[in-house]
Amino acid sequence: MTSPWPISIDDVKEAAARLRPHLTPTPLRSYPSLDHEAGAGIRVFVKHENFNPTGAFKVRNALAALTALPEVERRRGVVAASRGNHGLGLAWAGARLGIPVTVCVPHGNNPEKNEALRGLGASLVEEGGDYDEAVATAERLSEQNGLHIVHATNDPAAIAGAATVSLEMLEEQPDLEALVFAVGGGSQAVGGMTVARALRPQVQVYAVQAEGASSIHDSWHAGKPMSTPKAETFADGLATRTTYPLTFAALRAGLSGFVAVSEAALAEAVRLILRSTHSLVEGAGAAGVAGLLKLRPSLAGKAVGLVLSGANIDRETLRRVLNREL
Repeated sequence: MTSPWPISIDDVKEAAARLRPHLTPTPLRSYPSLDHEAGAGIRVFVKHENFNPTGAFKVRNALAALTALPEVERRRGVVAASRGNHGLGLAWAGARLGIPVTVCVPHGNNPEKNEALRGLGASLVEEGGDYDEAVATAERLSEQNGLHIVHATNDPAAIAGAATVSLEMLEEQPDLEALVFAVGGGSQAVGGMTVARALRPQVQVYAVQAEGASSIHDSWHAGKPMSTPKAETFADGLATRTTYPLTFAALRAGLSGFVAVSEAALAEAVRLILRSTHSLVEGAGAAGVAGLLKLRPSLAGKAVGLVLSGANIDRETLRRVLNREL
């Protein structure tokens, strides 16, 4: 039988070694007010990936993927599709490593993220109506121009990079009993399960996705890959319409539970995180907290780790969240 696991703990440790010269570990912190909001005797530990150089965990995926490339592919350059954070990570890593980066985004993408991508030196291509159509654009450019395509999720090196988040968490706080991850493509969750299986097999791993972009959640519960015709959520980092071959089987094999949360719950989680940690998160970055609250009965009495995966919310969306317009 083929293993569902796309990476091993050795892959994670090798990725961590490649990332070490470029990134410092992000803080893992607890906040009494967040414990109080969680209730049920839950102790919450939040991993501040929103403090990374690009404001999101995906700089790990990007660095891990680019540092694994042979020199000939580095010289030709890379291309990727992104709603922002994966592209920002690639642009930052590419600038640091001297690798040309092209990022494909859909029309109507977050203008502040587009500006940041250009500022980091990436070539920006705006095409398609959503993330999945931007992926098709990246695949076409890869074929036409000989560029190495770097998928945010469907790439073993990127998943190993995402897994370094959990490696740091469990090394710093070995008494964690559960982990909750937001899922757009699943790199964090699959990375977390890989690390937990090797270091703390008793740790339960849960996932959360937006109701408006619930393809992987729905597929997990159905037991088979499914696609949705659209992905509509202000948590643009979760706005995917399909499953991914490298992560879906592992999600099916290893998750203890998978929930979907409403736009209102995501918005409330952004406000709660701002209030309790005094730090900013985007919708996808708040999904772990929204999922934690929905999973409260399953997590009662446990020490729970979750990831504030990104901070890159644009000003207009933040205004709407704070004014309770979502």
